[in-house]
Amino acid sequence: MKLTLLSLFSMMYGAQAQTIHFEGKEFEIYHVKASVVKLDGEEVLRIERDLESLPFDPERMGATVDEPTFLKLRNVNLENGIVEVKVLSRLLPNAPPFARGFIGLAFRVNGDNSAYESIYARPSNGRADDQIRRNHSIQYYAYPEYKFDRLRKEFPELYETYADIGLDEWITMRIEFSGQTSKLYLNDQHAPAFIVNKMLGSTTSGSIGLWVEIGTEGFFKDLKIIQ
Repeated sequence: MKLTLLSLFSMMYGAQAQTIHFEGKEFEIYHVKASVVKLDGEEVLRIERDLESLPFDPERMGATVDEPTFLKLRNVNLENGIVEVKVLSRLLPNAPPFARGFIGLAFRVNGDNSAYESIYARPSNGRADDQIRRNHSIQYYAYPEYKFDRLRKEFPELYETYADIGLDEWITMRIEFSGQTSKLYLNDQHAPAFIVNKMLGSTTSGSIGLWVEIGTEGFFKDLKIIQ
């Protein structure tokens, strides 16, 4: 895939958040580096976690991953709704050994980004030879209290699942959320690939975030929101 840089926006979040425009929408840049690039001849968003803005500590993995590292859509406040986006994930050259191409969506993001719900993918797990890794292809978490490590310990197998996905391919993620329930549909399938019957977040409404984590070079396009 040929990649040509069109514009680059470094993250410098302070009193005035930097923003980026794409597909007629405006996003706030929060703990990520973001740019509009050309991928296979079409414009897409490229995002990676900004490790200077938000450092990662391998000795404190649980405390420094599943963080608010996203582009947050401005002027949106959803209690219930449907969000769909196409995502493509690659591993950065300096990705740590545990990187899995983490990429997904945050929703019900509150005003100061201190709480939200999220469902994300680990694309490199989807076709791994290890079945346990395969079972960890899709993950739900609720920031800040319920990250992947706590959920895996307290609710084993309930908040993650398998999906047939891979790196360096476009994946359509469609999340339908209402009340305490959310459902993830992948690649236009009629049945949900993942169901969360009891979300654990503290927010009841908020914005949408295009989310990545450490080691990921993430690409996004065709964001749709249905209220």
